[in-house]
Amino acid sequence: MVLSLAAACSNKKPVDKATQLADLKKQQAEISAKITALQAEIGKKDSVKSTDVNAVTIKGGTFTNYVDIQGRIDAQDNVTAYPQASAVITAINVKAGDHVSKGETLVQLDNSVLRQNIEQAQAQAALAQTLYQRQKNLWDQKIGTEVQFLQAQTTVQTTEKQVSSLKQQADMYRIVSPISGTVDQMDLKMGQIAVPGSTGIRVVNADILKVKADVPESYSGSVHLGDNVKIMIPDANDSLVAKITFAAKVIDQASRSFAIEVKLPNTGKLRPNMTAVLKIANYSNSKAIVIPSKAIQKSENGDYVFINVNGIAKKKIVTEGANSSGLTEIKSGVAIGDVLITDGSSGLEDGDQVRVLTSGN
Repeated sequence: MVLSLAAACSNKKPVDKATQLADLKKQQAEISAKITALQAEIGKKDSVKSTDVNAVTIKGGTFTNYVDIQGRIDAQDNVTAYPQASAVITAINVKAGDHVSKGETLVQLDNSVLRQNIEQAQAQAALAQTLYQRQKNLWDQKIGTEVQFLQAQTTVQTTEKQVSSLKQQADMYRIVSPISGTVDQMDLKMGQIAVPGSTGIRVVNADILKVKADVPESYSGSVHLGDNVKIMIPDANDSLVAKITFAAKVIDQASRSFAIEVKLPNTGKLRPNMTAVLKIANYSNSKAIVIPSKAIQKSENGDYVFINVNGIAKKKIVTEGANSSGLTEIKSGVAIGDVLITDGSSGLEDGDQVRVLTSGN
């Protein structure tokens, strides 16, 4: 460079040595400044650290959305047997926990007066039957009148009906089991006066159970009879898959919900009134792009995720679909095969360097 300057000077008017030195120092200062700037820029790039992240490769698959509803287990047959008449309890034939059959007498009430009336009516009926038979024999021999025969026949029919009516009244003084099952609650005592509608015996058939739940009105268009249901019973540490066996057609005005029922298999671990959590499948897409919900971040410009492209974080705005159980369906923004950053994306900016610690498929 000095030689070039010397050559240039030889063709021009000689320059003062001091001026020449000043020009060279100026050029030297400019070059030093450029060198310093380049060194600072290179040093800054070298000092940038990569952010450690976890990532997974996005794949396509089936996505199913579930509605979570809390319900309770109930017996298919869960009834309370009440007395039909008010009287003193004279006999209790069962206790809580006993297995009973349909029609079996559980409690006997005092019907002594009725029994006496029945005995009298039976005696009258027997007498009427004897007189009728004699009158019939005479009538067959053409002895007596038809009126006498018809009167004897009517008397028999009337007394038999009286006996039958009294026996029906006597049955009202028994508390009988309306179903076959187990006595679940027995609060009656000997000598107590049983009152219709207020004192009864609960009988449960725990062999046939069902889950009852109320579904919000907003799901009336997506929850139907026959839909698959995942049922979890926390207290029994049990879960199973079944189908909705009943879905009400009418919305309850007070709760703005409709009732559903799901019949349960007899596993031996379930009991009436246990809490059950129902996960009802109300939407499914067999060709969905699904990502972990935790990978999605929020902003004023829309939800977004970060994709790892050769160690560089690329920001992608996404359109979400349904979400369930920590997974979200993505309608647009990412594609199958993209490497999605799932952990460590907080604080990332578009273009930041990343280092993938674990990568899942």
